[in-house]
Amino acid sequence: MSRLNGTERTYDVVLYGATGFVGTLTAEYLAAHAPEGLRWAIAGRSTEKLERLRERLGGGPDVLRADADDPRALRELAGRARVVATTVGPYLHHGQELVAACADTGTDYVDLTGEPEFVDLMYVRHDARARETGARLVHACGFDSIPHDLGAYFTVRQLPEGVPLRVDGFVRSEAMFSGGTFASALNQFARGRHMAAAARDRRRHEPRLMGRRAQAPLGAPRFAKEVGAWALPLPTIDAQVVQRSARALERYGPDFRYRHYAAVERLPFVVGGVAAVGAVFAAAQVPPARRWLSDRIKPGEGPSAERRARSWFTVRFVGEGGGRRVFTEVSGGDPGYDETAKMLAESALSLAFDELPKTSGQVTTAVAMGDALTERLRRAGITFRVAATR
Repeated sequence: MSRLNGTERTYDVVLYGATGFVGTLTAEYLAAHAPEGLRWAIAGRSTEKLERLRERLGGGPDVLRADADDPRALRELAGRARVVATTVGPYLHHGQELVAACADTGTDYVDLTGEPEFVDLMYVRHDARARETGARLVHACGFDSIPHDLGAYFTVRQLPEGVPLRVDGFVRSEAMFSGGTFASALNQFARGRHMAAAARDRRRHEPRLMGRRAQAPLGAPRFAKEVGAWALPLPTIDAQVVQRSARALERYGPDFRYRHYAAVERLPFVVGGVAAVGAVFAAAQVPPARRWLSDRIKPGEGPSAERRARSWFTVRFVGEGGGRRVFTEVSGGDPGYDETAKMLAESALSLAFDELPKTSGQVTTAVAMGDALTERLRRAGITFRVAATR
């Protein structure tokens, strides 16, 4: 592996899409928590907006201009950075050129995508080149999918080694989603066949797992006595990310299974949730209805600081293996905005400064940053704890 990403780079971290809603929160977090001597820049397509943000931050970061559809400008940006963090989605529409630029220049890359199709396409197109240059391409570095990926990793580390392991994750939250998240979800609902095709193509390119097995079946709705709630299967990217971590790390054992659920206390909420998701899915198939829905919450919009302060999330994990059962929990504040900005910023700082395993190509947060990022997030106020063992 040859790493083109060296100390001669101008910036430790470049934040791309800094003037969007989550981008601004990430910039504010970096400005408030950056280590002494951090060399960083904010980047996007509007120099005027970037300069205004820089003034709000009290100076500090440099300003770089680059359009998401300008490969030359993005390559120049990537070549000046050790790590690029981007909030510009939907990533399928706006993110592909930046991944290509980072893979080609050996620049580490983190984003907030929850789009399986995008992640699969980027693996097929850029994983091999990133391995050549030493770039680490780490997708889903926000609420999708850090609490779930690092939470499963944390749970596995409480269980015996070398035995089959079973882990279930149960998500609870009280929060609003951003316009960008809603736009990405609508885009995914409208592209079911494309998502399936990208997943098949990825499977053809991925090496086979020899002598071990890692699964992430969807599961079925059920009442989960272990958490005292109805468990509604979540067909999100999170379980895929956990499965990829398990494929890459032998610590997950010879036979690993993960299932991912939303935990709902009352049955009517389960039925209503399924109906609501089904209605949005159906509407997303019809272009006029999809446009109407997308106009309800536009990308770049989000709730007030007061509303975010009342938001929270909890992911409870139940892990079993080798005669041991463990209950763990990852929890924090507002998942869609404040904590997501924190997770993205700390992921970028971890890649830039922490002593990490030697990895390259498209890797998960657990594989690339595991213990170091978990400890960073703990210090930043996100809880990882063992609730009980049996």
